[in-house]
Amino acid sequence: MRITVKLFALMREKAGTDTIPLDVPTGAAVTQALETLVDQYPTLAPYMANTRFSLHMDFVDPETTLGEGDELVLIPPVSGGA
Repeated sequence: MRITVKLFALMREKAGTDTIPLDVPTGAAVTQALETLVDQYPTLAPYMANTRFSLHMDFVDPETTLGEGDELVLIPPVSGGA
């Protein structure tokens, strides 16, 4: 099945894009999608441990099951401000 992965901040810069169409097995969990993503974009691997995930505008756990056409958003840690 096909999902879309959205990237922000440093992850977007490392991948060179903000949107990645990704083919994953039917019934795949977020963790499986991340494995496929890192296979295609190894430069993202160091950031996965501190990344949050969003699906349908809600934060989700890595074991959440994905569906056809889902948009998985990867949210890296944010810092800065004064």
